Amino acid sequence: MANSLSKADERRPSTRPILGCIADDFTGATDLASMLVSAGMRTLQTIGIPETPLEADADAVVVALKSRTIPAKEAVDQSIQALDWLREQGCEQFYFKYCSTFDSTPAGNIGPVTEALMEALGTDFTVACPALPANRRSVFNGYLFANGVPLNESGMQDHPLTPMTDANLVRVLGAQTRHDVGLIDYATLRQGDAAVTARIEALKAEGVGIAICDAIDNEDLFVLARACHDLPLVTAGSGLALGLPANVAERLDHTRDAARLEPIAGREAVLSGSCSRATLAQIEHARQHMPSVHLDALALDDDYQGVVDAALAHAEAHFVADAGNRNAPGPVLIYASASPEEVRRAQQRLGVQEAGELVERAMAEIAAELVGRLGVRRLLVAGGETSGAVVTALDVKGLRIGESIDPGVPWTTTLGTDEPLALALKSGNFGATDFMTKAWKLMP
Repeated sequence: MANSLSKADERRPSTRPILGCIADDFTGATDLASMLVSAGMRTLQTIGIPETPLEADADAVVVALKSRTIPAKEAVDQSIQALDWLREQGCEQFYFKYCSTFDSTPAGNIGPVTEALMEALGTDFTVACPALPANRRSVFNGYLFANGVPLNESGMQDHPLTPMTDANLVRVLGAQTRHDVGLIDYATLRQGDAAVTARIEALKAEGVGIAICDAIDNEDLFVLARACHDLPLVTAGSGLALGLPANVAERLDHTRDAARLEPIAGREAVLSGSCSRATLAQIEHARQHMPSVHLDALALDDDYQGVVDAALAHAEAHFVADAGNRNAPGPVLIYASASPEEVRRAQQRLGVQEAGELVERAMAEIAAELVGRLGVRRLLVAGGETSGAVVTALDVKGLRIGESIDPGVPWTTTLGTDEPLALALKSGNFGATDFMTKAWKLMP
């Protein structure tokens, strides 16, 4: 899981990062990084755990793991390795980032990873707050709501890998950890950070190790962030990151644009493996504006190479429509996204894990061919597992984070690749319906 950000001699950065973050998937990592950038922190994202020290100045570093759905022990081991590397870079506070839909199973991995990080940092208390109001994720009385309905009615109950059938986060997290789980409720948040700090001390006195935190708007997150100033570890979705930079505002360089990226020209493509409701709506919209190819999991099982080759041939025919101008044809969409019924059929025949791995392998191979042979330099990827497969296939070592397209989804440029690429890695549930079409207009 290790990599190097550059072939140059190892050098220490001239400024050491303050905040060290561990994200359990790649799109979640860019989501978190975009929030930190928007609040003024120069942020780098690594793909996996680097072998060498940082070589670029940054106020925050996000280590992107692919640990959300792997066995809990493996997730713990990888997270501790990431923590060790971040501590070596000089980070002072640490952030474990998971999805705003609290994706997990009764066995983990949120609880086990949180426990392990607490133990490694020698702390007996932390908070857990997946709220992301900008994307309609809120927590009230310990219950998580998505798009205005309880989590288990939002479509997440049909998630192919981590179906969420309970919206009560105290209960969900309590099943994953040996720590007592408490609640910092909305009424306390509305009294301000002093009241939250007092509540934290009271919970600690009661022996509570992790507190689920209510939050229904960004002001709640700012209050919580101020109260977390001295906690060695916080755990959350990306929303809490909006408030943390203010805790160290006097140490940030406000004369530099934290979101500035160098422009990258080249052909464009969209790859989607997410089966979320939001992504399905985005695909339906995008198909009206760009050529598209659907990868069916069952067809891949029957004739894997034939399906992959056909998708690439379709893309190539689109790109060479105007060989004299590489940018003229616009993006092509290749998607394996499917309805819950289609997903269930594939899983029944192939198995849950096998169906997902088949799609990821195809997307990875297609991405490598699009970039290596067909000249794609600007790539939008939808879905956490798909994004992980794609950046691994492209041997991306890290990302510099730019402006957001929609909340939680920034454009980025790659570090460590032979030629720089522009990437947008989108969590399945994120983005407006027109996301896949408007993204190209918002590139640096």
